[in-house]
This record gives sequence, structure tokens and C-alpha cells, in this order.
Amino acid sequence: MALLEEFEKQGNYLFRYRGILPLIILMAGLGAYIQTELNSTGFQDPVLKEIFRFFCLFVCFIGFGIRVYTVGHTPKNTSGRNTESQLADELNTTGIYSIVRHPLYLGNFFMWLGVALLTENVWFTGLFVFLYWVYYERIMFAEEQFLRKKFGTIYLDWAKATPAFIVSFKNWTPPKMSFSWKKVLKKEKNGFLAIFLVFFLFQCTRNIINDINIISPNWLFYATIVSGVSYVILKIIKNATNLLDEEDR
Repeated sequence: MALLEEFEKQGNYLFRYRGILPLIILMAGLGAYIQTELNSTGFQDPVLKEIFRFFCLFVCFIGFGIRVYTVGHTPKNTSGRNTESQLADELNTTGIYSIVRHPLYLGNFFMWLGVALLTENVWFTGLFVFLYWVYYERIMFAEEQFLRKKFGTIYLDWAKATPAFIVSFKNWTPPKMSFSWKKVLKKEKNGFLAIFLVFFLFQCTRNIINDINIISPNWLFYATIVSGVSYVILKIIKNATNLLDEEDR
């Protein structure tokens, strides 16, 4: 099999199972964090440790913000969470798609980079960046093959002017669709909850290692509760009503 077909085949396979990657990162990250805590190679000053944790959370929210902006401006059946096969009723070329071809994967990168940094392990963080690049390079290749076959020269002209992963603002074009908070609340509630759950899991792990009460009622504890309650409420609204539904969104 030629490399072109092999890369596309690998990318489609990884696309279907891309939801597994966060779990692998989380388990490996927890292992690295445990080693950091046991060997006392991370931040020892409690104040610096807390400042660094806020920095990691900020990095995560950069990624989440990219995802929110992207999803909020896209039409139905584009930029989705489907895993069975590639899906695109139309080609997004305006808004954030005018400055980068894969904004959702860029957002995912920053969200998980924040988690990788949280381990306070330079080697793990470097390994994460490398593996993320290798993993998503195949997925992006497969997606672009799908779009090239479906949209032809329209896609090729856009891809020629728009970088794949490194943002360039020189061709910025305002989004053609207005921002939809309803779509964001419907589609991105998982990511918001996941951020706080992961940080809370790291905190509980640290508390166990240092023989501290496993659940400390601090700001992170309450933020996790709020995000969890918000998720449940939005899930109920989505499944029981049409309040979050919008035509063509």
C-alpha cells in the first residue's frame, strides 16, 4: 500500500478512536505526577505550586476558548464530535478557519497541554507534545483527504492560503455565522466539566501521597461541583427540551 493510502487509513482509524487518547494521556500523566510527588522533583513551595496550577488551568482554558469560539460560529454537521466517519456538509473557511485549518485540534492541544504541564514533569510534557503531533498528524491528513475529494479546488485554494496548525492572521475573514451560545452549551459542556474533574483528580492524588484529607473543600472542589451540576442541568435540558436547538446549528 502506498504511503498516501496508508496514512489515510491510519488517520481514519485514529479518528474513530480519538476519544481514547485523553484517557491515555490522563493515566500516563497521573503516573508521571505520582513520580514527581514521590521524588519531590516538582515545586516544593506551596505558593509557587498553586500559582503554577493556575497557570496550567489558564493554558487549558486557552484551548477551551478556542473550541468555544470555533463551535459557536459553525453550522450544523461541521466541526462535530462524531467518531464513526468524516462529516462535513460544507467547508468552513471564515472566522477562525481563515487563520488555521484545524482549530478544534489546536484547542484540544492546549487543553491537554495544561494537563501535561500539571505533572510538573518536563520529560512527560515533551513526550506529550511529540505524541500528540504524531497522532493528530495522521488524523488531520485523513480529514484533509476527505475534504479534498468532496470539495475539490475550493478546498485546495483555501488550504493553500491557510496554515494547518500554526495560526496566521494575515488572511483573517470575519465569520459568516453569528455566535451561538446555545450550540456551545449543547456541544462543549463535556470539555468544561472534564477540565475541573482532571484538576480535582490530580489534587486528590497529591493529597493521598502527602497524607492529607483526600477531599479538600477549596476553590477547586467547589468549581468541580459547579461544573458537574451545570453539566447535569444542560444534559437534562438537551434531552428533555428543545431549548438549545437552533435551525442549521
